[in-house]
Amino acid sequence: MTQELSIPVPQYSDSKVKPHRDLAWRIAPTLMISFKYAWAGVRYAFVTQRNFRIHTAIGILAITLGIVLQISLVELAVIGLTTGLVMAMEMLNTAIESVVDLTVKQTYHELAKIAKDCAAGAVLISAITAIFVAGSLLLPPLIIRIESVLG
Repeated sequence: MTQELSIPVPQYSDSKVKPHRDLAWRIAPTLMISFKYAWAGVRYAFVTQRNFRIHTAIGILAITLGIVLQISLVELAVIGLTTGLVMAMEMLNTAIESVVDLTVKQTYHELAKIAKDCAAGAVLISAITAIFVAGSLLLPPLIIRIESVLG
């Protein structure tokens, strides 16, 4: 490995010394500021990404329906986890698309297309999985509830 790519391992004699991170552009000085940056990312995704808002609304609907149908806490947790997975994948897709756009600017590149398509495909697969999971957990009690109301 070349010298400029190697990451030096500093030796610390005092445990209060903060590590020097040459490759870090900006380090959050506190945990609260780290959370602030993370929430800024969530807010950005919600404000700018239509699909993130759709996934959020469907996730809230699925969890609300699970509560109304009184499914078990484990089933509700599974729906919450799959919903969170889809939303996290959507945010990763947004991040990948942003980095690719930054890199290729206004030009077309086949590798940029592949990166963006694969990231979008990951979101699609997670969304299909979430629909399957939520459907298999919510449809049986929903059908029973509808039959009891109608019958």
